Amino acid sequence: MSEKTIRSLHPARRDDIGDLLTQRPLPGPGIDQLDPFLFLNHHGPQTYPPGNRGLPFGPHPHRGFETVTFIIDGMLTHRDSAGHDSVIRAGGVQWMTAGRGIIHAEVSPEAFRQRGGPLEILQLWINLPSRLKMTRPAYTGLQRGEIPALAAAGGQATVNLIAGEWEGVQGPVQSLTGVFMSTVELQPGARLRLPAPLGRTVFLYVVRGSVAVGPDTASAFHLAELSEQGDQVLLETAHGALLLFGHAEPLGEPVVSHGPFVMNTREEIIEAINDYQAGRFGAPP
Repeated sequence: MSEKTIRSLHPARRDDIGDLLTQRPLPGPGIDQLDPFLFLNHHGPQTYPPGNRGLPFGPHPHRGFETVTFIIDGMLTHRDSAGHDSVIRAGGVQWMTAGRGIIHAEVSPEAFRQRGGPLEILQLWINLPSRLKMTRPAYTGLQRGEIPALAAAGGQATVNLIAGEWEGVQGPVQSLTGVFMSTVELQPGARLRLPAPLGRTVFLYVVRGSVAVGPDTASAFHLAELSEQGDQVLLETAHGALLLFGHAEPLGEPVVSHGPFVMNTREEIIEAINDYQAGRFGAPP
């Protein structure tokens, strides 16, 4: 067994959406995608005042990929054209398969708009292979208590297992493409070794704190692009950290995107736009 190292660090770039503090590490100036991971927005952390307007993500369409939304702090309402409706709170996750087409809204609940409070949310886009781009839309909303919190590193680390298998435990999301996805909480002084199988793309983003991977250190708001060599990742932190950690098989397929649509060809993008405008994604929530 050998350890991966950091090949490149990609800082999140500021790109606010109205009054929503937003930073984006993927895509960025030095990286278009981390196949099959396409996009990551980091919203917050910030505190909303009472009587706020909430999140600005009203009904909008998607086709051809999956969205994974991590509610680090605050709460988030999800509604979509397939009939799903949920409010997910801090520590929870929303996993949506857009597939052949869905319209969803991600907004703040009325209670949050009235009272305000802290908010921090991340959204990751995961590409689907051509054979699954027109699959049936699906949604899974998980509260914190529904996600296995696995103690590791002598109790100094917690692996919140969302999808995939670790230490004989299966995550609650059954990924269509075998994605492993987790959040990892590291206490000060923690030293944690995680599997990162050869041939898979490893995703590592630092939400809070900093973490050492081999001789290099990644701090908050940085995406770490890891070496192809090595089949495990050794994470060490002096002061504690919160990470997104996952891995998946690269697709190696053409990526043609247009706003909320990610397909393989320009013709498929035009078809997606036409289908959406013709109402084939269903009624907006």
